[in-house]
Amino acid sequence: MPRLSAEQRHRVQFELNGGHVEGEAEPRMLLTDFLRHVLGMTGTHVGCEHGVCGACTIEINGAPARACLTLAVQVDGAILRTVEGLAPDPGRLSLLQQAFRRHHALQCGFCTPGILMSLDIYLRDHPHPTEADIREFLAGHLCRCTGYGPIVTAALEAADELRQAFIHV
Repeated sequence: MPRLSAEQRHRVQFELNGGHVEGEAEPRMLLTDFLRHVLGMTGTHVGCEHGVCGACTIEINGAPARACLTLAVQVDGAILRTVEGLAPDPGRLSLLQQAFRRHHALQCGFCTPGILMSLDIYLRDHPHPTEADIREFLAGHLCRCTGYGPIVTAALEAADELRQAFIHV
């Protein structure tokens, strides 16, 4: 497929993980491709390309979104966060990421970025989830390796730690 000329591409600018980014995108370029191939942010994974598996989940303007169903030009001026933006500081994991590590809540890791992004947003809005809440919420993510048990345990522990951290602030 031939590349479009510069006149047919669009300048896209947005905030990503706290910093300003910009690049050119063809009108039909998916956000997953823009993040991975234009910006080099490979933490967002591409699975089904139909919005079913959840591997490409990121945060757009505070809400979870499937990057494989979003065109890059649609996020011009938006605020995005990817799995690379979860850690509070370089070399330090978020509470949710630490809980995933402790409970071995990942194996191959392919689904993990999308699950982490979704859970991070979910736990922010639902600080007292039950196991049933987490399991129902995770129904929008496909994981072939873990059996979901360790993910649920990690999410519940992280919710508790986040509540405790909020109390002590």
